[in-house]
Amino acid sequence: TLFIKPFKTTTVDQTEDFIRESMRIITEDAVKKATDVREKVCEWHSPEDLKELLDLQLTDEGESDTRILERCRDAIRYSVKTTHPRFFNQLYAGMEPYSMVASFIIEALKPSLYTYEVSPVFTLVEDAVLRKMREVIGWKEGGDGIFNAGGSLSNMYAVNLARYHHCPDVKELGLSAVPRLVLFTSQECHYSISKAAAFLGIGTKNVYVVPSDNRGKMIPTALEELIQTAKSEGAVPFMVNATAGTTVLGAFDPIEEIADICEKHNLWLHVDACWGGAALMSAKHKHLLKGVHRANSVAWNPHKMLMACLQCCAFLVRDKTGLLQRCYSARASYLFQQDKFYDVSYDTGDKSVQCSRKPDAFKFWLMWKALGSKELEQRVDRAFAMAKYLAQEVKKREGFRLLMEPEYANVCFWYIPPSLRDLPDSTELWEKIHKVAPVVKERMMKKGSMMVGYQPHGDKANFFRMIIISPQVSRQDMDFVLDEIDRLGRDL
Repeated sequence: TLFIKPFKTTTVDQTEDFIRESMRIITEDAVKKATDVREKVCEWHSPEDLKELLDLQLTDEGESDTRILERCRDAIRYSVKTTHPRFFNQLYAGMEPYSMVASFIIEALKPSLYTYEVSPVFTLVEDAVLRKMREVIGWKEGGDGIFNAGGSLSNMYAVNLARYHHCPDVKELGLSAVPRLVLFTSQECHYSISKAAAFLGIGTKNVYVVPSDNRGKMIPTALEELIQTAKSEGAVPFMVNATAGTTVLGAFDPIEEIADICEKHNLWLHVDACWGGAALMSAKHKHLLKGVHRANSVAWNPHKMLMACLQCCAFLVRDKTGLLQRCYSARASYLFQQDKFYDVSYDTGDKSVQCSRKPDAFKFWLMWKALGSKELEQRVDRAFAMAKYLAQEVKKREGFRLLMEPEYANVCFWYIPPSLRDLPDSTELWEKIHKVAPVVKERMMKKGSMMVGYQPHGDKANFFRMIIISPQVSRQDMDFVLDEIDRLGRDL
């Protein structure tokens, strides 16, 4: 008789007990404690020490559920709490309960979003969210789009789609069918643009970097000059990438002027609004993206300022002729049969470079349903207000110097310890200031009090870059950050 060994968790009741207990741990440790300002943002350990604490080795025999629950606790304990009110390190932060519940539902159901037959609810949800986002952008007459696995991938979609639009033969004939193509982007753009050029065979040297002004915005006249230069070299310009919310300074390129140039030269205009797209939700601040409705494509990550759970990234296209489908379709007969019993236009998988694809739009949809557009607008406005408050406090305090007035939720500033405050402005002084931020960052990480990023920029010495997103953040938290940096760096 054939003997089939049962699974470790043999009954629904046993499985349910394990899930119920794990959810209790998640609620206590990853939700309540992780959002408590009295708790640490992280419990820092070196990689070698952490390897020992976690016991990462995989073995032939499995462990008990009790031991596995301890592993869950450890994973939470030693992770960075990005939902903590004093986590300001990245372009995402904060606890979003509705989106988190949506994530749990997705993981429990294990759907894959390529056909309506396996994901009926989530296919319709994605369609509804994309429609609404296109409406917010200003594409009243429709368009297209798809959620995908990251803003970098959205930008790659854009570069590839723009190339296909310019040279449709490239899909079948490859690079031998196209001339030397050139795309343009600002010096402040996200690194995914050059990665896309490398990945797609365009080449990083065919990414022409347009100078930015002292606020970090692309200079339109410089763009026009570079387009003419490329043409004079015998190259073929095909695309411009404008950035709405740069990673470091939070700058917004002048989309309206760039759109004029793109129309003049018949270039695809893509707007990387992964970070800054949320400003479109605000009547007060959407002017920062004036002209975005003229773009051919837009990348927008709701998991950033709008706080949907990671990852939640939309690539949106103004085209209504099925360009996205034509560019990416492979017509797999085992998935996309055309003689199905329902409307196959709802089978969206052939517009994606992925096969398996999570229904990330659901994490945004459930949150939007719960909060409404007005609450999302208030979140955005509050982040702007907090950034303005912090900038004002930086200007008031001795030893702090603002890099520039923030345009968005990025607040960039230097901390100058007392020992350096009376020194004359010189190269030597800035070399010393350059060493301050890394030491303060190390101390805050080891203490676990907060997380704030730092970096150099061009010829500028290391400065702190605060990112303000979460509505759980208060003015007291802003004051704490400045007080804590001063405490951690006074002796330097």
